Amino acid sequence: MKKITINSVASYAGVSKKTVSRVLNNEPNVSDVTREKVLKAFKELDYTPNPIARGLARNRSFIIACLYDNPSKSYITRLQSGALAACHQHGFNLLIHPCELRGQALLDNIEQLLQTSRLDGLVLTPPFSDHGELVAFLRQKKVPFARVASVKLDDDSISVRSNDEQGAFEITELLIKLGHKDIAFIKGHPDHSATEQRFNGYRRALAQHGIEYQERLVEEGNFSYHSGADSAETILHLNPRPTAVFASNDYMAAAVLKAATQMNLKVPDDIAIAGFDNAPIARHIWPGLTTIAQPVEEMTRLAVEHLIEQINQGDNGDEEQQKEPLQITLEAKLICRESTAAPKS
Repeated sequence: MKKITINSVASYAGVSKKTVSRVLNNEPNVSDVTREKVLKAFKELDYTPNPIARGLARNRSFIIACLYDNPSKSYITRLQSGALAACHQHGFNLLIHPCELRGQALLDNIEQLLQTSRLDGLVLTPPFSDHGELVAFLRQKKVPFARVASVKLDDDSISVRSNDEQGAFEITELLIKLGHKDIAFIKGHPDHSATEQRFNGYRRALAQHGIEYQERLVEEGNFSYHSGADSAETILHLNPRPTAVFASNDYMAAAVLKAATQMNLKVPDDIAIAGFDNAPIARHIWPGLTTIAQPVEEMTRLAVEHLIEQINQGDNGDEEQQKEPLQITLEAKLICRESTAAPKS
């Protein structure tokens, strides 16, 4: 049986080999009629592109790596889901690369990754999305990259984030409007930009409603369940005890809820509890957690899509367009559940 090649497809469809290649790589500069003609030829000839040959032909690996360091498994899963959706749509593969390194060790690790995997690009998720040394290193190496949930918006970067500061403001304001004035806050990991954003939103809501900020009501967490449990131990034994707790993510909030229940405190009657992210645990526990739905999948999907577009522009020699900045901010959504209510009078 004769082997079907890209030349065979081009001849069958009556187009050039370059046009077939453009369709294979989902490039935009092909008319709908021509694209349909080539796709029909793929189907009728039962043509399956060889990814190795495709990569060699364009000096590409068609691999994008997603770099992360986050203790929340659900957050990581949602990151991967969004990135995989974009990669699948555009014929790329996704390499998941967890990393706990910092400083020069991080840069050495990424350089080795680039050498061994021939990556076409990198997706930087928190805390790496705002890691100045890493960003400078990738620019020096001329490696395309996109950032997810970055606070710093540079003139020449792809950055997709949600409005965490506003989301934290809305959660805090909700608690205030319910009648709470003593609202405890649990911070996230200090290396993550979201930590500062959410803390700023909390403080802005207090200030806007004329409520004095109390340092005694703020605990340091790191986005893990265990750090939430440690923070809850301190907060729930304060005298006087706050009437509400806002944790910077749902796992820490869930730990506070468990600790409160173990102390025979009723949620939300004795203490209201809110989280952030709308992780699965927020709706699987009782009472369900009031939280902020962060569009993690959509952020990562958009970041990867635009990264692939930049990579393809580089292949086509469109250097000017490749340098165009892309900075997208998606809105977070407040979700009210049973864990919050007015304080008992």
